[in-house]
Amino acid sequence: MQLRSSFVLLLACSFLAAAASDPDPKTLDKKVLVGYQGWFNCAEDGAPEKHWRSWARGVPAADTFTIDMYPDLSEFKKDELCEVPGLTVGGKSAYLYSAWNPKVVARHFQWMKDYGLDGVLVQRFVSTIARKRASGDVVLKNILAGAAKSGRVIAIEYDVTGSNLADFYEVMMEDWKYLVDELKVTSHPGYLHHNGKPVLSIWGPGLREDRHVPHDPAAAREMIAWFRSKAPAKYQVTYMGGTPSRWRTLNTDARPETGWSEVYLDMDVVQPWTVGRYRNLAGADKWKDTMIAPDLELAAKNKQIYMPVIFPGFSWKNLKRETQGNLIPRLRGEFLWRQAYNAKVAGASVLKIAMFDEVNEATAIFKTAAQRKDAPDQGYWLTLDADGATLPSDWYLRLAGEITRMFHGEIPANPKMPENPRKEPARR
Repeated sequence: MQLRSSFVLLLACSFLAAAASDPDPKTLDKKVLVGYQGWFNCAEDGAPEKHWRSWARGVPAADTFTIDMYPDLSEFKKDELCEVPGLTVGGKSAYLYSAWNPKVVARHFQWMKDYGLDGVLVQRFVSTIARKRASGDVVLKNILAGAAKSGRVIAIEYDVTGSNLADFYEVMMEDWKYLVDELKVTSHPGYLHHNGKPVLSIWGPGLREDRHVPHDPAAAREMIAWFRSKAPAKYQVTYMGGTPSRWRTLNTDARPETGWSEVYLDMDVVQPWTVGRYRNLAGADKWKDTMIAPDLELAAKNKQIYMPVIFPGFSWKNLKRETQGNLIPRLRGEFLWRQAYNAKVAGASVLKIAMFDEVNEATAIFKTAAQRKDAPDQGYWLTLDADGATLPSDWYLRLAGEITRMFHGEIPANPKMPENPRKEPARR
């Protein structure tokens, strides 16, 4: 008990030291949030698995990588790095990092502060909850500490992908009680609230693939009802649903049963998953007219908040060896900017950027290798010069900062991407 109290006190003290310009955790209004995976391990980082989780299948090498983008580690200290056997950059030893290391996560959150990002939705896969808790939930504690020190907001986002249909709901309920009672997440000074309740996102119900549970809309409504109103008061939330992109029309990636419309109506916030649903500027523009605008109209009618999801590009050649690299080109940031601009002018007041650290599907916006020479000599890599422009490794953090300023109303919505997006956030 004393250790838990000390941990909470540390978070509170860290938060009090944050700048006055920190985002307001009491409201979702005008927030731009990024997804944070934090699922990377090194073989000797102290985690019980003792392998290179999410970096590779086995020891990282040209034929085992499961990432397409290589993180820029030039700012990292020696005690934040893991040397990779047999891997080189320019003939010298190559390194990776582990989210098990609190200094690494603190650095990520400091970047968010440096570039003016509001905060994160912390990805928590239901299928891995037992393992995380058995090993002390080290990464989540690192995230809580990093957010407190940097003054960023956070909210939990459960992902039901691959969960056990028979007990996923009970696992989530029990885990949410543990997070509230034991880790005190909703008492964290940066935990995001809206309308007086903590924000909780549950991602995946309603997507058409069977690995996304539940399959029955009645079960989904029961789950939402517990979190919103039937649970004891301290566990009740403002419910954000990570939905199919076609939640309104119930086709393509969405389950077609009409009962799902009632599920989506029960949500306080609708967050449709759009990664890969369009692949170029024309597709993004069409999506605005045919999906975002009518989605916003329906959400407004239902008195819901609508949170579009945007992404910088997509590639998973190392994860899916049969696919081509640079599958959805970033266009030096034009693709990300156009989506943000479209969402803003369509009327969206909040936004999610997928993702902060997702190098597996190359949607990461954190600092990554700018040129091929900056990535390991071995294997395929998607670097920031892939579309013919020389960009700094922090280019997408800078763009995300400008997108955040646009949603805050600090700069006007402009269809033209900034030629030199600022690094430092504006003082609020």
